[in-house]
Amino acid sequence: MLLRALLKQPARSSTGQVDATWRLDRIDADHVRRYQAAFGFRGDAVPLTFLYLLAQRAQLATMLACPIPFRIPGLIHVENRLAMHAPVVLDAPLALTTVLQLPPPAPNGALHAVLETHAFDGERLAFSCDSTYLIRRGDRTGRNAPPPEAPHGEALGGWTVAHEAGRHYAALSGDWNPIHLWRWSARLMGMRTPIVHGAHTLAKACSLLQTACGQEITSVWSRFRQPVPLGSSVALFQRDTEGRFAAVCDDRIVIEGRYAVPLADRTSPRLQQS
Repeated sequence: MLLRALLKQPARSSTGQVDATWRLDRIDADHVRRYQAAFGFRGDAVPLTFLYLLAQRAQLATMLACPIPFRIPGLIHVENRLAMHAPVVLDAPLALTTVLQLPPPAPNGALHAVLETHAFDGERLAFSCDSTYLIRRGDRTGRNAPPPEAPHGEALGGWTVAHEAGRHYAALSGDWNPIHLWRWSARLMGMRTPIVHGAHTLAKACSLLQTACGQEITSVWSRFRQPVPLGSSVALFQRDTEGRFAAVCDDRIVIEGRYAVPLADRTSPRLQQS
């Protein structure tokens, strides 16, 4: 997939909207356990953020299979929404339907791609994932860098992003976007320094949030506001009792979001075998 993504040339015109359905025969239990260990998820539940890895594969496959008017390498993940709708059974096949849309450019010229994925276990909706990627930056003329933002809320801890974190997460997720790997590869894509995957930051945040609240997260919306360079330190804050959170790096909010946990009478999704 990486080689195909690097070699795929943009189409001359937009198709407006494309969709495709992909089949996943089973989820690898060992892959789930390695993901849990990498981010510190406790217990035997399938982490919600792990499901992004499955959705991302379907989203990448859709972009590779259809004519698209942009290059895949260098896409920047800017927003994501994940929701668990039913328990995920590891040995049950999933049908992942993905729709790609290209909204009109923003007023400043920024261009995004929106991919919506729904995973079905038979007729049952298991989970959904909506991802927004930046294709082209907008005009920044006259715009100054945002001032530092004082973190507020309850501090839940933090972590340091290792210099090799981009490559380690790429091996775990299959996302080998050059902006996350080495300094030279990031510069080839127009980045001054390599940055960690937004999904990596979200997974670390959700792991700490689950530890703090003692429940498994079943839905999360997140906006990736600033990149997190490899080697940086990140702190996480619970902003209120409504599930809002923010991760801060170098006195700037790098990711903000909102999460939800299951109701008291709902059964949490586990590592289930059919």
